[in-house]
Amino acid sequence: MATEETTISKALKGGEFLITETKAEDIFIPEQWDEEQQMIAQANRDFLAQEVWPLLEEIDAQKEGLVVSILKKAGELGLLGVSLPEEYGGFGKDFNTSLLATEANGSGHSFTVSMAAHTGIGTLPIYYYGTKEQKEKYLPGLASGEFFAAYCLTEPSSGSDANSGKTKAIPTSDGKHYLINGQKMWITNAGFAEIFIVFAKIEDDKNLSAFIVEKAFGGITLNPEEHKMGIKGSSTRQVFFNDCKIPAENLLGERNQGFKIAMNILNIGRIKLAAACMGGCKNIITLSTRYANEREQFGKPISSYGAIQYKLAEQAIRTFVTESATYRCGQNIDDAIKSYMDEGMDLEAAQLKGVEQFAIEAAILKVFGSEVLDYVADEGVQIYGGMGYSADAPMERAYRDARINRIFEGTNEINRMLTVDMILKRAMKGELDLMGHAKAVGDELLAVPDFGDVDDSLFAAEKRYVAGMKKAVLMVAGSAAQKLMMELANEQEILMNLADMIMDTYAAESVQLRVEKMVGMSSEESCSEQLDMMRVFITDAGDRVNKAGKDALNGFAEGDELRIMLMGMKRFTKQEPFNTKNARRRIAARIIDENQYPY
Repeated sequence: MATEETTISKALKGGEFLITETKAEDIFIPEQWDEEQQMIAQANRDFLAQEVWPLLEEIDAQKEGLVVSILKKAGELGLLGVSLPEEYGGFGKDFNTSLLATEANGSGHSFTVSMAAHTGIGTLPIYYYGTKEQKEKYLPGLASGEFFAAYCLTEPSSGSDANSGKTKAIPTSDGKHYLINGQKMWITNAGFAEIFIVFAKIEDDKNLSAFIVEKAFGGITLNPEEHKMGIKGSSTRQVFFNDCKIPAENLLGERNQGFKIAMNILNIGRIKLAAACMGGCKNIITLSTRYANEREQFGKPISSYGAIQYKLAEQAIRTFVTESATYRCGQNIDDAIKSYMDEGMDLEAAQLKGVEQFAIEAAILKVFGSEVLDYVADEGVQIYGGMGYSADAPMERAYRDARINRIFEGTNEINRMLTVDMILKRAMKGELDLMGHAKAVGDELLAVPDFGDVDDSLFAAEKRYVAGMKKAVLMVAGSAAQKLMMELANEQEILMNLADMIMDTYAAESVQLRVEKMVGMSSEESCSEQLDMMRVFITDAGDRVNKAGKDALNGFAEGDELRIMLMGMKRFTKQEPFNTKNARRRIAARIIDENQYPY
């Protein structure tokens, strides 16, 4: 582990991975979980196995009171308060441990959505922004399952553009209350929540404010449950506020601060969604493997065929990479929190600031994790064949339930654009020396290539490849920002290309660092499949970065400038040949032998 001194001084800035070289010893990897953390994860997995999986049909049918009764059991076991301080009935665990608990709950289908909405966007706004009195009043009950919460942000005319919401909060003449009027939609847990975090504009304010609204205040009506493609067992309703009278002291945070509250809570939700997706992936891979080992065609198990082995291996590779990146970022957040507290911030402010600092990585992980789950679920259906399409087998539900994650917590398109936007804004503020490094890459393009001695140590090639991907990103981002300037915001296709390049680069570096640290903790021989996973992913990521980079460059550059940069793209993404077929077969052999996701 890093020393306290280096922990505080190293990558405390989100996005810095693009312009700095991270050392393997400075990151956290899942192989470092301690016994207590593993026990928390196991308690969550056991809870799903005992209380949720046997009742998935009844949950999807929205059997009256069932989800509430299961949530209350989770509260009795302390599973609803992992990250809340002990004084409010929680376990007081750090951010990375809360991610681990979220992963362990990730394969609970609709129940996972209900629980995550309650413990995350429903509870955390009060914890992070509430007054002492608000916390004491609400948090213990939310942690114990005495009552449940919902988060009311989206409106019929304001989804991605959340700050354009029309719900109003008008102060009464005596200033002691607000009257809230408006409509919210797609509200998870609305059917049984007693507490609503409601975003509304006070009078003619330009920005939202946030409020803690109790259902008991009155003036709240609900539409019937929405009929959804997936996550059918989670309550999703429209909520109407008609002169809903709330005490003035239930304003959450400061007036006009609501949009900031919403965005900061969504930052937390984004990285936690990646963790939950990872839990779903691991369960699907195990189910896929067991079916492939049992199902025989042409006289032998379908797991013995290369096409199926490719799918199992690729499912595992992408899941392993997601895990590597997620807990790397989670530890970065914890390190930042500690640093801010050392500077004198109180715990809640430091936690918010720590997550906000890594909002770039949170957006990357939300997109990456949700798209990996989509891939894993899709291939799970394919491995099951006809049974994959049957509601009598588990893949049909997994496939439908996975799809929402690319929309939750801001669509993947919005998060891609946010990723690039946040990086460029930090560069313009001088927080990231993006343009300085981009200029250095431009100078390198015009210089004679250095064909000096090649390092042939174990991870040297992969480190070169990752460094090249970073140069490719810097070249395209720097050139696009310079050439298009303010127009870049309107070139969404180029922003998407850039975001994909950044995402693959972060993921590739994360898995390389994890495997390097694993080898350092054990041996090369004991990590042979992890080395294979790293090499396959980085090989494929290099090709994707090359394609996205070329598409972006062709979209705004021309002439000699374009030709030079296309040559640079080829140089920066060049890799030595690697037999990915045999590597995937070795990975699949381990999965098939253990009859489950083994990593």
